[in-house]
Amino acid sequence: MAYALQWIRSFFFMLQMYLMMLIMGLLFFPWALVSRKGAYAGVKTYCRWVRWTASWMVGLRSKIRGKIPEGELLIAGKHQSFFDVIMIVSVVDRPKFIMKASLKWAPVLGQYGMRIGCVPVERGKRAEAIKYMMEEVKSGFAPAGQLIIYPQGTRVAPGDHVSYKVGTAVLYSETKQKCVPAATNVGVFWPRYGIYREKGTAVVEFLDPIEQGLEKDAFMSRLEEVIEMRSNELMKEAGFDEIPQND
Repeated sequence: MAYALQWIRSFFFMLQMYLMMLIMGLLFFPWALVSRKGAYAGVKTYCRWVRWTASWMVGLRSKIRGKIPEGELLIAGKHQSFFDVIMIVSVVDRPKFIMKASLKWAPVLGQYGMRIGCVPVERGKRAEAIKYMMEEVKSGFAPAGQLIIYPQGTRVAPGDHVSYKVGTAVLYSETKQKCVPAATNVGVFWPRYGIYREKGTAVVEFLDPIEQGLEKDAFMSRLEEVIEMRSNELMKEAGFDEIPQND
């Protein structure tokens, strides 16, 4: 019975979440067309709405830990579900993403993503994707702010392991910006697929920045180590006891 009631709550939460995406997208669209400030206001208002409604509709609270990144830099985060995206965007000043190219055609998400300067890249074409990322970043098409990338390139369920991809190291090297790792446990409560949402406290934690000066291999090793170690600790804190296994 408890599971069924939570599933019903989750269903109505998800229903209103996507309905509000459409409503807020339309409400902020005129402002977003004339100013990026309108686009930022729209996406941040929506993300805060989702966090707030999750807290009372399904009992999923959300907490940001660590110093919120500011200025021109990279954020390299653990990606477990849509909710870690929601949480990061709700607090950083000028978020922009390396995103799947197909998302630029998604209603509302695509239009607002492109308006705030997200960089679409094709999966499976690593060399071309990296080149395109750098061209977009260097050209200034992607506006100043916090460039968010998910080094594993996909959502990874708690307990699973996916290798970290070199694109983050290329951006770190070419942009000459520091990189802030971000750990999370959101996948324990908000899975990659499905409707059911667990009660609890989802956390995204910004870790100490990795300053410029590391070689590619050293940077990737440190990035993966700190993100995976802290994410495992956060997942254990949330009640998930399975230790992710390497391939």
